[in-house]
Amino acid sequence: MNIELRSLSGRHPAAPAAAPPALRALDLHVAAGEQAAVIGPSGAGKTTLLHLMACALAPAAGSIELDGRDPWRLPRRELQRLRGRLFLAPQVPPLPPRQRVVTAVLAGRLPRIGLWQALRSLFYPTGIAQADAALARFDMADKLFARVDRLSGGERQRVGLARGLLSQAQLLLVDEPLSALDPARAGLALDTLTQWARDSGATLVATLHDVPLALQHFPRIIGLRGGSLAFDLPTAQVTPALLRELYAQEPAQADALGESTVEARPVVMHCR
Repeated sequence: MNIELRSLSGRHPAAPAAAPPALRALDLHVAAGEQAAVIGPSGAGKTTLLHLMACALAPAAGSIELDGRDPWRLPRRELQRLRGRLFLAPQVPPLPPRQRVVTAVLAGRLPRIGLWQALRSLFYPTGIAQADAALARFDMADKLFARVDRLSGGERQRVGLARGLLSQAQLLLVDEPLSALDPARAGLALDTLTQWARDSGATLVATLHDVPLALQHFPRIIGLRGGSLAFDLPTAQVTPALLRELYAQEPAQADALGESTVEARPVVMHCR
């Protein structure tokens, strides 16, 4: 899915209407099938950007086009169809605590199935093999029939990502998917997401706090600071100096981004 933002401004989803925009006058183009990581300090506007792209948040100013259409000018039914082609994975997945993992994962298919089939799946899940395969890609196959309230925070995050694979979305938007994962599983999660996007031809945009992992797994890095675009570059052109400037307001993060940051974690090239 192609994304075009023109002078786009927006408020954080939890902000009051009178609050200043968290994102201001942003111009950005993401071509269909691209993969981009969005990085930046806390409060930079990363989550707001994903909610705007997901049509979950109306712009305060400017415009957004998805595949050449402004979602906010579409009739309600057309807007719902467009949203069915998107998948937003929040940092904390909204999973009912008493629900089984298999049902939570299969919910990713809901925009593509009818109402009767959706209701039936709550009691008699179909597509169990697909849910099992998606969970296996995140090292979670042994939790297929576990209850959500018995999972750790990291396991819940991986259930949310597995749900995204079953959505067959053309635009996958992932907000801080690694916050509760250990380094090995964080790398596995990004490998799985980027490979799935390549195989399906989907556009992938992910916000990440882990800068080295962003540099390692994504060919394009978008830096946000203070609600504005700091840089938008191929990963090979993102220098330690740029990163230190981006995180200048977070001394601990800036200090961690030494000269070896980019060199020690080269971009991984995947061959097909």
